[in-house]
Amino acid sequence: MTAIPVQEGDIFRPAIHYTAQNTWLNDPNGLVYHEGIYHLYYQNNPFGNVWGNMSWGHATSVDLISWDEQPVAILCDAEEDIYSGSIVIDQYNTSGLGNGQTAPLVAIYTSAYKDSSARRGTQAQSLAWSSDGGYTWTKYQGNPVLDRNSADFRDPKVFRYNGPPGSYWVMVAVEAEEHKVVIYSSDNLRDWHYLSSFGPANATGGVWECPDLFPLPLDGDEERTKWILTVNLNPGGPNGGSGGQYFVGRFDGVAFTSETTVTDGGSSRTAELDAYHWLDWGRDYYAAVSFNNAPDGRRLMVGWMNNWQYGAAIPTWPWRSSMSLVREMSLVTDQGQPRLSQRVADEYRTGNALSVNTWSDLAIDEGMRPLHTGAPVEIIEVTFIPESAEEFGLIIRGNGTDGTRIGIRPSENRLIMDRTTSGNTEFHHAFASTDTAPLKPASDGSYTLTLFIDHCSVEVFAQNGQVTMTGLIFPGPDSTRVSLYAKRGTATAPNLKVTRPAEPPVRNAEPLVLSR
Repeated sequence: MTAIPVQEGDIFRPAIHYTAQNTWLNDPNGLVYHEGIYHLYYQNNPFGNVWGNMSWGHATSVDLISWDEQPVAILCDAEEDIYSGSIVIDQYNTSGLGNGQTAPLVAIYTSAYKDSSARRGTQAQSLAWSSDGGYTWTKYQGNPVLDRNSADFRDPKVFRYNGPPGSYWVMVAVEAEEHKVVIYSSDNLRDWHYLSSFGPANATGGVWECPDLFPLPLDGDEERTKWILTVNLNPGGPNGGSGGQYFVGRFDGVAFTSETTVTDGGSSRTAELDAYHWLDWGRDYYAAVSFNNAPDGRRLMVGWMNNWQYGAAIPTWPWRSSMSLVREMSLVTDQGQPRLSQRVADEYRTGNALSVNTWSDLAIDEGMRPLHTGAPVEIIEVTFIPESAEEFGLIIRGNGTDGTRIGIRPSENRLIMDRTTSGNTEFHHAFASTDTAPLKPASDGSYTLTLFIDHCSVEVFAQNGQVTMTGLIFPGPDSTRVSLYAKRGTATAPNLKVTRPAEPPVRNAEPLVLSR
């Protein structure tokens, strides 16, 4: 691949999404809120902008919007790469790793052993701890703390469980090739005991990775709390490549029992994908995990905004890959069934907007109706009422020829994201795609969409957050128009609002790439 000049690649740098200054990132790791600060760790190549030399990068924020890139937290070495994992606050020093003055932060990560290691080719779980609030880390001398002698045992998510039959640490990790989530318990984070496993189930078209397990009250009722198990897989997503699915059920401190399993995982046929429960229907939301210890009981989740099919080829320089916006999760009842509902964290709507434009009762005739010349960063809220059109919607980041189509086909009840003419699509054969998701209208027959548009991405929220679709786009600098369109008929947009949010300042502009 030919390197992209800095000035060209940097026009795609997000304003309201986190990206490293000049290196590669992928899975979010170790998400934790501690003493007023959100810590975002992530898979990072400190030496370049393609995958490799896996270490934990680190960024911090007090508001989820402005992020400060910190020095590399846990660096790979000659024997191991530092794969995905999680961080807990060991409030009572159960691990014995504290200094007697402050509760240690303990990172549980996957050691991916290299050829120079006696454990070469295997993956096991290891510890590191921090006594300064998560900025410097020391590896535990007794690593690994959990070894199954497996080549694909990874991605531990650890949390504190309090309930029958006791109070202890719980780990969920994966045997990736077996499509299994394995569950362990510990009193001290160092000695782990097998409890149970879950899977294969539902989508098994690729390896299982990056699980999470957490409770949510159903319809806000704490008496009806259920547990959510999320599992990411690659490939095998709903529209190709990477994806993430979820199960709703019960966790009794030992085993997770799903109430929403559709199949036993014995098939990965595309025809079944609509029946599964997906965290996101787009191609660019993967490895999503939630924050430990988020304030006010919020369940906040972040995903990697890229896809392993083409992730190393996206036309950005010197950075590559970004995180999704932070999403707040809730559990709601829909037609008698529990479903996840997601909304972008409220913090993104605070502050003074640079501009707000509203329209009402817009008639959409067949063809394209230019609306306004926008900006690379916008929030669009729109309600559509179907009439005779076979398809209708928005064209965003357009220039009259190119653009990304966000549409609805009411006869099929499908949401569409068409990026085949979104701008630069030629860097990989799998990128130019038309992706779809099932979408139900509201009781009055209308459809409401909320779009968060950044320089190189769009995140769509529909059906009260039960349907989301995330996609990367790489439009030209002149592609800022927003238009309405209809095919083979007409539709109406009774309400449309376009907000240009204030962009956070550029932080930590000094290069942080390491030299060997």
